[in-house]
Amino acid sequence: MLADALRCAPPGTVALVDGRRTISYGALPALIEREIDWLRESGAERHAMLADNGVPWALADLALHVGKLLSVPLPGSFTSAQVAHALDDAGIDALLTDDEARARELLPGWRLDGSSPVSGLHRFRRQLDLASRAIAPAGTRKITYTSGSTSNPKGVCLSGPALEAIAESVAGATGELAIERHLCILPLATLLENVAGLYAPLLRGATCVVPPSSVTGMSYGGLDAARLLGTLSREQPNSLILVPELLQVLVVAAECGWQPPASLQFVAVGGAKVSRELLERADAAGIPVHEGYGLSECASVVCLNTPASRRAGTVGRPLPHVRVRVDAAGQVHVAGNTMLGYLGDPPRAPHDEIATGDLGVFDADGYLQLHGRMGNRFITGFGRNVSPEWVECEISQRLGGRPVLVHGEARPYVVALVGASAQEVPDAVVAAAIAAANAVLPNYAQVRHWARAPGPFTPADGTLTANGRLRRQQIHSRLGTLLDDLYRTELAS
Repeated sequence: MLADALRCAPPGTVALVDGRRTISYGALPALIEREIDWLRESGAERHAMLADNGVPWALADLALHVGKLLSVPLPGSFTSAQVAHALDDAGIDALLTDDEARARELLPGWRLDGSSPVSGLHRFRRQLDLASRAIAPAGTRKITYTSGSTSNPKGVCLSGPALEAIAESVAGATGELAIERHLCILPLATLLENVAGLYAPLLRGATCVVPPSSVTGMSYGGLDAARLLGTLSREQPNSLILVPELLQVLVVAAECGWQPPASLQFVAVGGAKVSRELLERADAAGIPVHEGYGLSECASVVCLNTPASRRAGTVGRPLPHVRVRVDAAGQVHVAGNTMLGYLGDPPRAPHDEIATGDLGVFDADGYLQLHGRMGNRFITGFGRNVSPEWVECEISQRLGGRPVLVHGEARPYVVALVGASAQEVPDAVVAAAIAAANAVLPNYAQVRHWARAPGPFTPADGTLTANGRLRRQQIHSRLGTLLDDLYRTELAS
């Protein structure tokens, strides 16, 4: 389907551009075929890719997809240990990269095996005992490694048809809009941007703008807001995909006088819960934001608000390629377009239902509202169930998106740890944010005491996942004493 769409698009239209290289739809199919030939000539069976956003990444990924070669995109935010785990776990025998120096540092024992004349990416090879590596389910086209809550990510095996079904649904959901230019801000190694930000626009014959992070300022280690805003103003995209923290940056900038591009028609936001207040502020600032929901195990997007079907405070209605239900315990289940299994586990049927672990409810009109994760929900000492994401979101969005962890399992009240320094958010600002959040929370979910974590929560120190979710187990393990002290303070007073 994707390969056919690329051939049918107007040949003079720009398909890919990154500021250094521009490729038209007329030239793209032949370039993809040449890249496929180069990939196959090495005899490698499984390829990983560790590269920045850009035309090289997009060309190599499209070649791997169209050529039906198994691939593993590696986020640049992965630690050395996570990269090594993914390479060994997936039995990767070839790695494609745009950073030869980093590859040599990460890959002792691998050898440089040339560079692509098409994408320009370098290929590193190693010898493997193929009989000992994990068997991927039949039909696996892409293995995406979730950053999850543990140090070793799990490999989610996805088929080509599952990935294209998502792209087709997303393209159809925005079909009424004249989206001719999509700007990729999130790393293309992120499944959401890969499928909804690359494949979906290409299905529509739109231009994918894929500048590197040095241009966009996008980094999970520290965003350069000025570069991000400058890129948006310069590129004038029709659509974007953002995580809540990036939406917060755009909203605050607009409230301070920055003008969102008049070209913007659709801004999808997902990856974590978004507060209703932030969505309302985005609307007031002229940012056409639409919240969605998805997970790697379902090949990305499951539900999405659209211009024709939008309800604030929900993640939208299910897209046509999936079936979604909520069970008696409030857990969301998805069927119809799911993974082939985790690498190393028994394969599963791609249409079988998955229990997502997310808590939610459908309203009378079929819009899904999410409340948090089953595994994260705690029960206070007074027997009240609390989804921490709900409380954290109310506080975090009043702190400019800085991460906050709340706790209250078997305790008489809820406490919070703020993952930001006093220079970023002074004590008075934190206290005011918590007071404002408490004003809209029921008494059993209100935060009674708070403290600062010893340092900011970041992906680099293992307290956040690559897309900004809290690694709760790690934080509780490291800072359990600090949390306990918040209760001892009151007992001693």
